[in-house]
Parts: sequence; C-alpha cells; structure tokens
Amino acid sequence: MPPKGRGPLQLVQREVDEIKKQVDSLVKDVPSKDGSTEEAFRRCQELQMWAEKTQKTLKKLTKADELAPVGNYDQRKQEEERRLQNILERVNTLSLELSPPGPSTAAGNVSKEDSEDDDDEDDDDDDSNDSNDDDVDNDEDEKRALKPPSQSGPRIYTVLSDFKGEQEGDLTVQRGEVLRIIKMTADGWWLAQDTKGNRGVVPKTYLKIGSGVVDDEDDDNEDDDDEKDDDENEEEESEEEEEQDGEELTDDRQKQSGTSHSNWSTVRKALTEIDTTDVLSAMGAIPSGFRPSTLNKLLVEEGVTYRGSHYIQPQVSQSQLSFSDLFLDPVTGRVRARQVRTGVCFTLWSCRMIPTPGVGVQVLSRHVRLCAFDGTQVLSNIHTVRATYNSKSSKTWSFSPRMTGILPTLLDGDCFLRCNSASPDLGILFELGVTFIRNSTGERGDLSCGWAFLKLTDDTGNPLPNRTYELPVNGGTPYERDVGLEASVTRGSPAGVFQQMLQARRQPKLIVKLKSANSRTREQLSLLPDTLLHSLSCVHLLALHRQLLADTLLRDRPTMQNADLICSPVLSTFPVLLDQPDLLDALRSAWLDAETNMSRAQKRDPSYIKQEFVKVYLSSVYFLLHSPSLPCHRWADPPSEEQRARFIYTTVDSLKHTQHTTGQSGGPEVFLDPMHQHLAFDVSELTFDLLHEAW
Repeated sequence: MPPKGRGPLQLVQREVDEIKKQVDSLVKDVPSKDGSTEEAFRRCQELQMWAEKTQKTLKKLTKADELAPVGNYDQRKQEEERRLQNILERVNTLSLELSPPGPSTAAGNVSKEDSEDDDDEDDDDDDSNDSNDDDVDNDEDEKRALKPPSQSGPRIYTVLSDFKGEQEGDLTVQRGEVLRIIKMTADGWWLAQDTKGNRGVVPKTYLKIGSGVVDDEDDDNEDDDDEKDDDENEEEESEEEEEQDGEELTDDRQKQSGTSHSNWSTVRKALTEIDTTDVLSAMGAIPSGFRPSTLNKLLVEEGVTYRGSHYIQPQVSQSQLSFSDLFLDPVTGRVRARQVRTGVCFTLWSCRMIPTPGVGVQVLSRHVRLCAFDGTQVLSNIHTVRATYNSKSSKTWSFSPRMTGILPTLLDGDCFLRCNSASPDLGILFELGVTFIRNSTGERGDLSCGWAFLKLTDDTGNPLPNRTYELPVNGGTPYERDVGLEASVTRGSPAGVFQQMLQARRQPKLIVKLKSANSRTREQLSLLPDTLLHSLSCVHLLALHRQLLADTLLRDRPTMQNADLICSPVLSTFPVLLDQPDLLDALRSAWLDAETNMSRAQKRDPSYIKQEFVKVYLSSVYFLLHSPSLPCHRWADPPSEEQRARFIYTTVDSLKHTQHTTGQSGGPEVFLDPMHQHLAFDVSELTFDLLHEAW
C-alpha cells in the first residue's frame, strides 16, 4: 500500500510524540544518575528549545495548510497544544531542579555547610581551610542549595510580562519564563533564579504562582537578553551581602533611580508597594490588568510639579533675566501670541467595555487622567476629567453630560493641549482610573483601569487629521506591554469572521475625537503658556490671567531686575483655582453674568475688561478661598463635595444680592460685613512672589 502524504499537523504530532519520548527518558535517567548532572541539564535545555520551537510552529498552522481535508481540525490542534504545554511544564520544572546554583548568599551558606560535612567524611581533601570553594557532588545537595532558607520547598512562579532590568541586580525575564523564587522581601522585589541559573530581583507583580506556560510571541531578542543576564550575574557576585537584606537593595535602587529623567521610579514604587490594591488583586476582587494609578502617584508625591497651577506660572529664561514664554507687544500692550510645535483640541467621547471592580469595594469616582507623554516621561501637567456612569451599562463611561447651566470643568471632556516638545513620539496618555473605598476596612485607593495612547503624528511626522479615533485600552501601566485588562478576554486570533467581530466588540476601547477650534479660541490659546493641558471651557479665563500677569511683570515693574513682592491678590491666588475646579466653575459663572451685562463697547475695551475681571474675582472666588466655612477640598469625597457645592452656591448668590443692593462690586465692604466671616489676612494672599512662583 503506498504511503500517505503527511500534512503539517500530522508532522507536528509526530514531533510532539518524539519530544515526549525523550522527556520521559530524561526523567528516568535523572533519578538513576545515568550520566553527569551537567549533561542532563544540557539535554533538558535542548528539549526546552525544541518544544518552544514546535509550539510556535503549531500556533502558526491553519486548516488551509493541510494537503487534504482533516476532520475536527481545531479539536486536534487544541489537543496537541495541551500536550505540548504539559511537556513544557515538565521540562521547565526539571530544568530548575538541574540548574546549577547562582551566586547568592543563601546558596553560599548552604554550600559552606555541605562542604564542611564533606571534609569530616572524606580525609583525602587537601583544601580543608576554605570550605566555600568545595563543589557539591550529588543532585540532593544541589536541590538543597537551591532551596532558600526558612522555606520548606521550592516556590515556582511564571512570568506574566516581559521585564527588562533597569539597574544593577535586576533580572531580565520574558513572558512565559518559569522562575524559582529564592527570597521574598517586603518591598515587593523578589530574588529569583531562571532556568539558566541566573539570579536577580524581579517585581512580584510580574509573577504568577505555578509553572503554567504563557504564550510568548516575541523571542527575537533572546540572545541579547541572555548576554545581559550573564553581565548582571557577574555584577551580582559583588553584592552577595546586600541580597540578605531586601531593604538595602531597595534603598540603592531608589537612589539610582532618582537621577533618571523618566518617571520609572514612581512607576516602580506603584508596582512594588503592598497596599489595598495588592490585597484586592490576591482576593480576585479586581481584574488582573488593574494596577495602582501611575499618574495619581505623580500628583500626590511630586507636589505641584505635575499640576496645572505650576504650569500657568511664567517660565524664566536660562539667563534668569527675562521670561522665555511671556512677552508683551509694545504697540498693542497685549500679550504676544506664541506658536508651539504641538497644539490640538480634542474631545473625550466615551469608554466601552471597561471592566468593573468586583465586590467588596465602593467606587467613589470614575475618571480619566490626561497628560502629554513621549513613552518615557510626562511632559505636561496632569488633567483629570470625571466620567458619568450608568448602572444599566456598567462597562460604559461617558463624558460631558447634558445639564442646565454651565457644564462643570471636572465633567467637561473638551480639552486642549499645548506642548513645545520636539519628541517624535509625542502623544496624549489617557489613564482610566477609579477611586475606591474598601467596605471592610474603609481604606481608600486609586486604581488604574487601563491606559491608552494617541500619538499625535503619523509615521511620516505629519499631524494626525481631525477625526474620531478608537484607541485600545491596555492593562498594566504605560511602561508595560501586552497586558490584558481581563484574563477572560481571548488574546488569540479567532478563525471565523463572526468570532473576530465578537472579539473586537469585547475589547476595551477609548473613543477620542480630534477637532479644530474657532478663530477666537485659537487666538486665546496662542496667549497661554507653551506647555499646558486643560479644559477648553476655561480658555478665556486663562487668557485674562495671562494678560494680567504680563501687565504686572513686564509693564508695571520699575525694572526687569526688580524682584520685590508684588501686591496682586489675583495673581497670588488664581493658580489655586486650577487645583479646585469647583471654585473655577464659580468664577466662570460669575464672569458670565458680568459679560451678559456689558455693552458692546465695553467688551471691546481691554482695560475695562481687566478692571471688571479683577472686581468679579475679588467679590466671588477670592472671598470663597479665605472663608472659614468652606470645607477643605478633597478628591472623590462625596460628602465634602456636596458641602462645598452648597456653600459656594449660597455664598455667591448672597454676594450677588449684596452687590445689587449696594450697587458696588469688589469693594472692601464685602470683607468687613459681619454677615460674612473671613480668615485672618496674611501677606501671602495679597502678594505675588516672583522668585518663588516662576520656574
């Protein structure tokens, strides 16, 4: 009977059978000690590479590759994938058992004890003075050397995502790699050993318990990573004493990361802190792709560095004798317009298929934090837009809801970005987040529900056209890649067209629309600082503040070298409004009423506009800022937000009534009225300190 033609799937099946046969043979040879341990480890490594290569070949196979029709093709392919995965698990576990111990202090101590025992039993050893140099001769001693002290058995973990060592002592690992944990420390950086015997520290959030194999789609840089691992292994030998104390490693790492120009130090802290997020993740209360919020960490820990109140201040030039972004036109007396490399207006439309936190937590706020980002560092202030939520559609977020009156700045999805960075990878980073409180303990926290990135230029360097973009929402942090939000979402490529459509609908997406602004808005935007991201509804207020800033610093100062305190309540307190959006909304409402009562001639008079703006400011938000009855601003605190909103509304309404009665606005009578209490006056609320505020 003539031989039948073998299809690709059948050839792979035979290859899997051969791999399984050799693995079974190797497993039998190891207990019987047939051959040396090094030879067994080499065979194990070859089988591992063979199995991984076969696994890649199997994944690329399709039904169209077969020479003849094959029944139940998908089922047979899945069975072979499961067989091959089980074989890989056995090979990885066996490789860890056979791998030689790396240069760690714990292994050195065990080797020292073993060598001392060997000296007592064997009188033929010549070098009995130095027991650290004796080699372990049998497999049982090797297993003992691999076991960390104070642990009864090995701890096997699988790498969930690629991690590239950033500093000395880090272990570079790839997704799907199996590690043996040598030591667990409280800072979240665990000492691990890979199948090649290399040791180093990896963040625990990149690991999953067990030896399950994760799909690895990109192994092109495997040789380069091996060379880096060898270099790190040699550097680790000089730091054996530091491995005993995890806190010393963390301190050195934080000192080195302090000199970096990127935000990796904050991200690393967000990844390694043991907080409510870690507990909820371990309980399965939140999806696997959720992380502690990276941008919230920057806002909380970096002070005002990434807040809008910092970026609207004037920027001093390198000579420290003038300003680099604030100029006055001597002819018109107005702020000179400045063009920047990147200036866009966009609208947050909605978010779809965003996973919800599980039971046990109460969500206080759903929001999106935005900033300019080039892949390594944040290049602008961090602006926050709160999303509206409908319980009937729990996985959909929307923005800019319809309401009577003015739309609050916090809910307004219309934003602008001005940035003068020359980075070719410049774009807008969107971090979806929730602020929650844990029901059982009352702990608060901020979670990142994923992130999306919109690069503002195409491959040729041209700006993106104005249209709607559907951005995929990724899990993890902006410094992680290929992390899904939910493990239940299939990451493979479905065969059928209908299945592809269903999978595409299940993918989390953020919908953003790039748009153009009208001529008046573009003119006002050109007066703003070179770098700023904020709401479009506040552009006119920011432009007025910029004009007052230029008048005070460039026109009214005696000399440019004068650095005395400047008496200006508006300049000294206006930046605070960008950190308290409810007060900014109060100013918008008060200024809208004032503009309604102006005549056309008054609206065309710049001097009248500035005088009226100062009066409205002093009789509204300036009074509120220094009222003892106004609760302190606290993010995502519903009771505090309700109290502030009620007090702001009643106070502003009362001040309007007083102005209509007396016919005056912004006068000192408001601050002397016994009906309205005021905090004790301080020189800081009346003066603008140029040396302190400029950056």
